[in-house]
Amino acid sequence: MAAGGVAGGKTVAAQRQAWICFEDEAGQTLRPPKARTWGRRGHTPQIPVSGKGSGRVSIAGLACYKPGQRPRLIYRTITHRGRKNERRSFGERDYISLLDAAHQQLGGPIVLVWDNLNTHISAAMRQMIAARDWLNVIRLPAYAPDLNPTEQVWSHLKRSIGNLAVHGVDHLLTIIRNRLKRIQYRPDLLDGFLTHTGLTLDDST
Repeated sequence: MAAGGVAGGKTVAAQRQAWICFEDEAGQTLRPPKARTWGRRGHTPQIPVSGKGSGRVSIAGLACYKPGQRPRLIYRTITHRGRKNERRSFGERDYISLLDAAHQQLGGPIVLVWDNLNTHISAAMRQMIAARDWLNVIRLPAYAPDLNPTEQVWSHLKRSIGNLAVHGVDHLLTIIRNRLKRIQYRPDLLDGFLTHTGLTLDDST
């Protein structure tokens, strides 16, 4: 893998025979993303959206790659129901739980590539990372979402639920999980997301 500030990730991964995993977060409220659709000329299609209720689904995902292996998508969700004192985002323990699950699923070391979100670089997060000898971390350059294939996962997800009206946060969660499962079974799509970044993955060391 080679491009800009993440060029070192390929070398580290090759030396450790590790998976390279790109992490990113996304969220979706009950209001669907706008999307293009077909309609009769002069008649703009309208999708009724209920103004009642509140809720949001937050997602943290890993797009994982290794030469000679099928790419993987591993993710976790948090459902926000608008309750008092409810946790609003992923915390350090949520992220480390995702990484521990990925390590078990992938069966090998991980080179993690992610951005400089406060939670990613906190003292607590650094301590938990240091306690895991199978985990190496590389930070993306500032303002470089184009180098993260997981961004393309979210873009594909948003397009697939465009103009889709849901009946509550549980319905939204079910749809999101369904769409992400479809992506998990499309290794060609995951490879395409990596290609879109301009990064390459090969067997050279």
